[in-house]
Amino acid sequence: MDMEPGERRTGPPTGLQAVIGALLLVLDLLLIAWLVYGYGITGWADAYDDVNAPEAPEVARQGAWILAGAAVVTAGALLALRLRATAVLQLVVLGAGALLPHALATRP
Repeated sequence: MDMEPGERRTGPPTGLQAVIGALLLVLDLLLIAWLVYGYGITGWADAYDDVNAPEAPEVARQGAWILAGAAVVTAGALLALRLRATAVLQLVVLGAGALLPHALATRP
């Protein structure tokens, strides 16, 4: 089924969109894991430093901002390419991932 230029597709997501979504999901999970690992290492180092203020909350805040920004940028780009299902997946995964470092940064 060939589409004419300018014609809109109204069916379910295509295989290409599913592959893009799966690839981005793996990359998102790796990014979230890397940022949480960085927070853990910084928190571990803070436990051995009695002189300076802890740096782990700032690292967690930076991680939350990185994930929130990545969610907006990638979802916006995917929406511009009319890959709506993949854009929603990006917003959900990276948005929820941004809540994890945020929760770590704000805990007492």
